[in-house]
Amino acid sequence: MLWWLFGSSAGARTRGRVLAALKDEPRNAQQIARELGVDYTTVRHHLRVLSENRLIESSGARYGQVYSVAPHIEARWAEFESIVARRRR
Repeated sequence: MLWWLFGSSAGARTRGRVLAALKDEPRNAQQIARELGVDYTTVRHHLRVLSENRLIESSGARYGQVYSVAPHIEARWAEFESIVARRRR
């Protein structure tokens, strides 16, 4: 699943950037969009994909929902970084 989400699909690069931003600290969609210079609706799409695949968790009300990396993904962070690095080649 990690390879498909971050190594081979069309949105893999942006999804990887979103997840990496959340590793630094929990953020809401607007904060991620500003930091990455990506359209808000694009960020929302990738957050939805990451949530559906249980790679991130959310808390708070819908409008100001804050997202963070799921604990089981933090344990596999080296694998994520390896996939992202291979994609850059």
